[in-house]
Amino acid sequence: MVKIISDSTCDLSPDLLQKYDIDILPLHILLGEKEYRDGRDITPDEIFAWSDANKTTPKTSAPSLMDAVEMLKPYVSEQREVICFSISYGMSTSGNVMRLAAEELEASDLVTVINSANLSTGIGLLVIEAAIMAQEGKTAGEITAVIEDLKPKVRASFVVDTLVYLYRGGRCNAVSAMAGSVLKLHPKIVVENGAMDASKKYRGKLSKVITAYVKDMEEELKAARPDRVFITHSGCDREVVEAVRTYLENLGVFKEVLETRAGGVISCHCGPGTLGVLFISQ
Repeated sequence: MVKIISDSTCDLSPDLLQKYDIDILPLHILLGEKEYRDGRDITPDEIFAWSDANKTTPKTSAPSLMDAVEMLKPYVSEQREVICFSISYGMSTSGNVMRLAAEELEASDLVTVINSANLSTGIGLLVIEAAIMAQEGKTAGEITAVIEDLKPKVRASFVVDTLVYLYRGGRCNAVSAMAGSVLKLHPKIVVENGAMDASKKYRGKLSKVITAYVKDMEEELKAARPDRVFITHSGCDREVVEAVRTYLENLGVFKEVLETRAGGVISCHCGPGTLGVLFISQ
Protein backbone atom coordinates (compact mmCIF):
# COMPACT_ATOMS: atom_id res chain seq x y z
CA MET A 1 0.00 0.00 0.00
CA VAL A 2 1.22 3.50 -0.86
CA LYS A 3 2.37 5.47 2.19
CA ILE A 4 1.10 9.06 2.51
CA ILE A 5 3.28 11.69 4.20
CA SER A 6 2.64 15.42 4.56
CA ASP A 7 4.55 18.29 6.03
CA SER A 8 3.07 19.76 9.21
CA THR A 9 1.32 22.66 7.49
CA CYS A 10 -1.60 20.38 6.48
CA ASP A 11 -3.10 21.06 9.94
CA LEU A 12 -4.83 17.68 10.24
CA SER A 13 -5.87 16.57 13.74
CA PRO A 14 -4.26 13.57 15.47
CA ASP A 15 -7.52 11.63 15.06
CA LEU A 16 -7.52 12.17 11.29
CA LEU A 17 -3.83 11.29 10.99
CA GLN A 18 -4.47 8.03 12.80
CA LYS A 19 -7.65 7.23 10.87
CA TYR A 20 -5.95 7.63 7.50
CA ASP A 21 -2.46 6.40 8.50
CA ILE A 22 -0.70 9.65 7.58
CA ASP A 23 2.81 10.56 8.77
CA ILE A 24 3.77 14.18 9.45
CA LEU A 25 7.14 15.79 8.72
CA PRO A 26 7.41 18.91 10.91
CA LEU A 27 8.58 22.30 9.71
CA HIS A 28 10.62 24.34 12.18
CA ILE A 29 9.67 27.45 14.15
CA LEU A 30 12.33 29.84 15.43
CA LEU A 31 11.60 31.98 18.49
CA GLY A 32 14.69 34.12 18.73
CA GLU A 33 17.62 31.74 19.22
CA LYS A 34 15.45 28.74 20.05
CA GLU A 35 14.18 26.31 17.43
CA TYR A 36 11.11 24.09 17.74
CA ARG A 37 9.43 21.44 15.60
CA ASP A 38 5.93 22.38 14.48
CA GLY A 39 3.32 20.31 16.30
CA ARG A 40 5.91 18.54 18.46
CA ASP A 41 7.69 20.97 20.77
CA ILE A 42 5.50 24.08 20.94
CA THR A 43 1.84 25.11 20.81
CA PRO A 44 0.27 27.99 18.85
CA ASP A 45 -0.73 29.70 22.11
CA GLU A 46 2.91 29.68 23.24
CA ILE A 47 3.85 31.19 19.88
CA PHE A 48 1.29 33.98 20.27
CA ALA A 49 2.52 34.78 23.78
CA TRP A 50 6.15 34.98 22.60
CA SER A 51 5.24 37.02 19.52
CA ASP A 52 3.25 39.59 21.48
CA ALA A 53 5.90 39.85 24.19
CA ASN A 54 8.64 40.42 21.62
CA LYS A 55 6.54 42.46 19.17
CA THR A 56 7.67 40.29 16.29
CA THR A 57 6.62 37.21 14.35
CA PRO A 58 8.62 34.00 14.71
CA LYS A 59 10.55 32.81 11.70
CA THR A 60 9.66 29.47 10.14
CA SER A 61 11.81 27.11 8.10
CA ALA A 62 11.53 23.90 6.10
CA PRO A 63 11.92 20.47 7.70
CA SER A 64 15.46 19.27 8.23
CA LEU A 65 16.93 16.94 5.64
CA MET A 66 17.87 14.51 8.42
CA ASP A 67 14.28 14.32 9.66
CA ALA A 68 13.02 13.75 6.11
CA VAL A 69 15.55 10.97 5.48
CA GLU A 70 14.68 9.25 8.77
CA MET A 71 10.96 9.41 8.00
CA LEU A 72 11.33 7.95 4.52
CA LYS A 73 13.94 5.31 5.37
CA PRO A 74 11.67 2.53 6.76
CA TYR A 75 9.28 2.75 3.80
CA VAL A 76 12.12 2.82 1.29
CA SER A 77 13.67 -0.24 2.95
CA GLU A 78 10.35 -2.03 2.36
CA GLN A 79 10.41 -0.89 -1.29
CA ARG A 80 7.09 0.79 -0.64
CA GLU A 81 5.81 3.66 -2.80
CA VAL A 82 5.52 6.97 -0.93
CA ILE A 83 3.67 10.18 -1.76
CA CYS A 84 4.80 13.32 0.09
CA PHE A 85 2.71 16.50 0.20
CA SER A 86 4.27 19.91 0.80
CA ILE A 87 2.99 23.40 1.39
CA SER A 88 2.99 25.59 -1.74
CA TYR A 89 6.50 25.85 -3.19
CA GLY A 90 6.10 29.63 -3.15
CA MET A 91 5.85 29.57 0.66
CA SER A 92 8.52 27.07 1.69
CA THR A 93 11.27 24.77 0.40
CA SER A 94 9.65 21.88 2.26
CA GLY A 95 8.99 19.96 -0.96
CA ASN A 96 12.58 20.36 -2.09
CA VAL A 97 13.79 18.87 1.20
CA MET A 98 11.55 15.85 0.62
CA ARG A 99 12.99 15.40 -2.87
CA LEU A 100 16.57 15.70 -1.61
CA ALA A 101 15.82 13.09 1.07
CA ALA A 102 14.56 10.69 -1.60
CA GLU A 103 17.74 11.29 -3.62
CA GLU A 104 19.86 10.73 -0.52
CA LEU A 105 18.21 7.33 -0.10
CA GLU A 106 18.51 6.61 -3.85
CA ALA A 107 14.74 6.22 -3.89
CA SER A 108 13.51 8.87 -6.32
CA ASP A 109 11.70 6.10 -8.19
CA LEU A 110 9.71 5.23 -5.05
CA VAL A 111 9.01 8.72 -3.67
CA THR A 112 6.65 11.19 -5.35
CA VAL A 113 6.59 14.76 -4.02
CA ILE A 114 3.42 16.77 -4.68
CA ASN A 115 3.39 20.55 -4.52
CA SER A 116 -0.04 21.16 -2.99
CA ALA A 117 -0.04 24.79 -4.21
CA ASN A 118 -1.92 25.43 -0.98
CA LEU A 119 -1.66 25.66 2.79
CA SER A 120 -3.35 24.40 5.96
CA THR A 121 -6.31 22.10 5.38
CA GLY A 122 -6.26 23.15 1.74
CA ILE A 123 -3.40 20.64 1.76
CA GLY A 124 -5.24 18.41 4.24
CA LEU A 125 -8.15 17.92 1.86
CA LEU A 126 -5.79 16.56 -0.78
CA VAL A 127 -3.88 14.44 1.72
CA ILE A 128 -7.05 12.71 2.90
CA GLU A 129 -8.17 12.03 -0.68
CA ALA A 130 -4.76 10.46 -1.37
CA ALA A 131 -4.90 8.38 1.81
CA ILE A 132 -8.33 7.02 0.93
CA MET A 133 -7.09 6.00 -2.50
CA ALA A 134 -4.02 4.38 -0.93
CA GLN A 135 -6.29 2.32 1.34
CA GLU A 136 -8.20 1.27 -1.78
CA GLY A 137 -4.99 -0.13 -3.25
CA LYS A 138 -4.35 2.53 -5.90
CA THR A 139 -0.77 2.99 -7.14
CA ALA A 140 1.26 6.16 -6.60
CA GLY A 141 0.81 7.05 -10.26
CA GLU A 142 -2.96 6.64 -10.12
CA ILE A 143 -3.21 8.68 -6.90
CA THR A 144 -0.97 11.46 -8.23
CA ALA A 145 -3.04 11.83 -11.41
CA VAL A 146 -6.25 12.29 -9.42
CA ILE A 147 -4.63 14.72 -6.97
CA GLU A 148 -3.23 16.89 -9.76
CA ASP A 149 -6.74 17.11 -11.18
CA LEU A 150 -8.15 18.09 -7.76
CA LYS A 151 -5.55 20.73 -6.88
CA PRO A 152 -7.19 23.64 -8.76
CA LYS A 153 -10.56 22.69 -7.30
CA VAL A 154 -9.49 23.25 -3.68
CA ARG A 155 -11.10 26.35 -2.19
CA ALA A 156 -9.01 27.71 0.69
CA SER A 157 -9.75 31.05 2.33
CA PHE A 158 -9.86 32.59 5.78
CA VAL A 159 -10.53 35.82 7.61
CA VAL A 160 -8.15 37.28 10.17
CA ASP A 161 -8.90 39.08 13.41
CA THR A 162 -5.78 41.22 13.24
CA LEU A 163 -3.44 42.29 10.42
CA VAL A 164 -0.54 42.60 12.87
CA TYR A 165 0.83 39.09 12.31
CA LEU A 166 0.58 39.30 8.52
CA TYR A 167 2.35 42.66 8.70
CA ARG A 168 5.11 41.42 11.00
CA GLY A 169 5.68 38.47 8.68
CA GLY A 170 6.00 40.73 5.64
CA ARG A 171 2.68 39.71 4.10
CA CYS A 172 0.90 43.02 4.68
CA ASN A 173 2.31 46.55 4.35
CA ALA A 174 2.35 49.06 7.20
CA VAL A 175 -0.34 51.31 5.71
CA SER A 176 -2.74 48.39 5.25
CA ALA A 177 -2.05 47.15 8.77
CA MET A 178 -2.61 50.61 10.27
CA ALA A 179 -5.77 51.19 8.26
CA GLY A 180 -7.07 47.76 9.16
CA SER A 181 -6.48 48.41 12.84
CA VAL A 182 -8.13 51.81 12.83
CA LEU A 183 -11.09 50.81 10.69
CA LYS A 184 -11.44 47.34 12.26
CA LEU A 185 -11.08 45.71 8.87
CA HIS A 186 -10.87 41.95 8.51
CA PRO A 187 -9.69 40.91 5.04
CA LYS A 188 -10.62 37.63 3.42
CA ILE A 189 -7.37 35.93 2.42
CA VAL A 190 -7.70 33.57 -0.54
CA VAL A 191 -5.12 31.03 -1.68
CA GLU A 192 -4.83 31.03 -5.47
CA ASN A 193 -2.08 29.57 -7.64
CA GLY A 194 -0.02 28.75 -4.58
CA ALA A 195 -0.03 32.30 -3.16
CA MET A 196 -2.12 34.30 -0.68
CA ASP A 197 -4.09 37.32 -1.83
CA ALA A 198 -6.48 39.63 0.02
CA SER A 199 -9.90 39.87 -1.59
CA LYS A 200 -13.03 41.20 0.13
CA LYS A 201 -12.62 43.25 3.31
CA TYR A 202 -15.12 42.98 6.14
CA ARG A 203 -15.66 45.54 8.88
CA GLY A 204 -16.93 45.15 12.43
CA LYS A 205 -16.96 42.63 15.23
CA LEU A 206 -15.18 39.39 14.36
CA SER A 207 -18.13 37.12 15.15
CA LYS A 208 -20.33 39.00 12.66
CA VAL A 209 -17.51 39.11 10.12
CA ILE A 210 -17.06 35.34 10.22
CA THR A 211 -20.80 34.81 9.81
CA ALA A 212 -20.86 37.12 6.79
CA TYR A 213 -17.74 35.47 5.31
CA VAL A 214 -19.29 32.00 5.46
CA LYS A 215 -22.69 33.10 4.15
CA ASP A 216 -21.01 34.86 1.22
CA MET A 217 -19.70 31.44 0.13
CA GLU A 218 -23.10 29.73 0.24
CA GLU A 219 -23.42 29.19 -3.52
CA GLU A 220 -19.88 27.82 -3.72
CA LEU A 221 -20.52 25.58 -0.74
CA LYS A 222 -23.69 24.20 -2.29
CA ALA A 223 -21.67 23.29 -5.38
CA ALA A 224 -18.87 21.60 -3.41
CA ARG A 225 -17.90 17.95 -3.35
CA PRO A 226 -20.04 16.55 -0.53
CA ASP A 227 -17.41 14.39 1.18
CA ARG A 228 -16.11 16.90 3.71
CA VAL A 229 -15.58 20.53 4.62
CA PHE A 230 -13.08 21.92 7.11
CA ILE A 231 -13.48 24.62 9.70
CA THR A 232 -9.88 25.50 10.53
CA HIS A 233 -9.06 28.19 13.06
CA SER A 234 -6.21 29.51 15.16
CA GLY A 235 -8.17 29.83 18.38
CA CYS A 236 -11.63 31.37 18.00
CA ASP A 237 -14.45 31.70 20.51
CA ARG A 238 -16.28 28.40 20.86
CA GLU A 239 -19.63 30.04 20.10
CA VAL A 240 -18.33 31.39 16.80
CA VAL A 241 -16.96 28.02 15.70
CA GLU A 242 -20.18 26.23 16.66
CA ALA A 243 -22.24 28.81 14.77
CA VAL A 244 -20.19 28.11 11.64
CA ARG A 245 -20.57 24.36 12.16
CA THR A 246 -24.35 24.66 12.54
CA TYR A 247 -24.59 26.77 9.40
CA LEU A 248 -22.56 24.27 7.36
CA GLU A 249 -24.54 21.31 8.70
CA ASN A 250 -27.84 23.02 7.90
CA LEU A 251 -26.81 23.41 4.26
CA GLY A 252 -27.34 19.67 3.97
CA VAL A 253 -24.41 19.33 1.57
CA PHE A 254 -21.55 17.72 3.48
CA LYS A 255 -21.21 14.22 4.90
CA GLU A 256 -18.57 15.49 7.32
CA VAL A 257 -17.99 18.89 8.88
CA LEU A 258 -14.49 18.65 10.35
CA GLU A 259 -12.87 21.09 12.75
CA THR A 260 -9.12 21.48 13.13
CA ARG A 261 -6.86 23.88 14.98
CA ALA A 262 -4.24 25.59 12.81
CA GLY A 263 -0.73 24.43 13.62
CA GLY A 264 2.27 26.47 14.64
CA VAL A 265 3.58 27.52 11.23
CA ILE A 266 0.20 28.72 9.94
CA SER A 267 -0.55 30.42 13.27
CA CYS A 268 2.80 32.26 13.14
CA HIS A 269 1.67 34.14 10.07
CA CYS A 270 -2.08 34.61 10.58
CA GLY A 271 -2.29 35.20 14.34
CA PRO A 272 -5.08 34.33 16.79
CA GLY A 273 -8.74 34.63 15.88
CA THR A 274 -8.31 33.48 12.27
CA LEU A 275 -10.95 31.16 10.82
CA GLY A 276 -11.28 29.53 7.42
CA VAL A 277 -13.75 27.25 5.66
CA LEU A 278 -12.01 24.96 3.17
CA PHE A 279 -13.50 22.49 0.67
CA ILE A 280 -13.15 21.03 -2.82
CA SER A 281 -15.43 22.19 -5.59
CA GLN A 282 -17.14 19.82 -8.01
